[in-house]
Amino acid sequence: MELATLRAFVKVVQTGSFTRAAEALNIQKAYLSRVVIQLEKELGARLLERTTRSLSLTEIGREFFERAVGILASVEEAERAVQKAQGEPRGVLKLTCGVEFGMIAVSGWISDYLARYPQVRVDADFTGRLVDIVHEGFDLAIRVGPLADSTLTARKLGELGYDLYAAPGYLARYGAPARPADLASHETLAFSGGSHQATWTLSHGQRVERVTVQPRLKANNVFAVRDAAVAGLGIAQLPMVVADAAVRAGQLRGVLTDWSLPTVPVHAVFASARYLTPKVRAFINVAVEAMRANPSS
Repeated sequence: MELATLRAFVKVVQTGSFTRAAEALNIQKAYLSRVVIQLEKELGARLLERTTRSLSLTEIGREFFERAVGILASVEEAERAVQKAQGEPRGVLKLTCGVEFGMIAVSGWISDYLARYPQVRVDADFTGRLVDIVHEGFDLAIRVGPLADSTLTARKLGELGYDLYAAPGYLARYGAPARPADLASHETLAFSGGSHQATWTLSHGQRVERVTVQPRLKANNVFAVRDAAVAGLGIAQLPMVVADAAVRAGQLRGVLTDWSLPTVPVHAVFASARYLTPKVRAFINVAVEAMRANPSS
């Protein structure tokens, strides 16, 4: 049994589709189907249940899949040992991150990484879903916010800073709040989900104030919130890096600038620190450097 056959079977399971697996492996779907059928013949067991709409593992197939993943992981560890000895990052780095933070920061990190290391390529998946990086074959994920309990390893890259902003026209019409409590009487714009009620926490030294606001706009896209603020529709809580260009252009101004908002942690998440390849380690280093150079992002 060849490693290519194991990789083909694992990719079919990971993608849930012969079509998607064939695209990922850059081979013909019909050929891939024959490979899996031949594998089942060699083993004398059905590994996959096929319907016109979906694929699922049989009980034996699930056990074989887990063992196949382990075998391929062992091969990759051997390859990583060679890479580590060679030192130079090389190969394809598969990473995933949220769509918005990908646009805000990760796309820039990728450009720096590719420019710095000519022997690497990047396969990036910007998505709103929480990706299972082990079973879906990713090298690492960039995640914003507190991490859930996990068997994965994480490296903190930095903190995403937030502030309050409003358009000059809005402040001219309604005045600037002098203290956090004044926010309750202003139109507000927030990034979040759920009900149209939010609590903003601000601190000044040891003093902490929490203000409940009724956002006029609550959206799960920070760029929509920023654009509403630029349009003069209210005071917005935004990542500094998202507001920066509008501030420099005079479209937004900081509000309650003597007060601070909580920062949000950013992590790189990967399967194991023990077998961290040069390509992954190098990308993490690029990300850490970028966040240190621009603490607001």
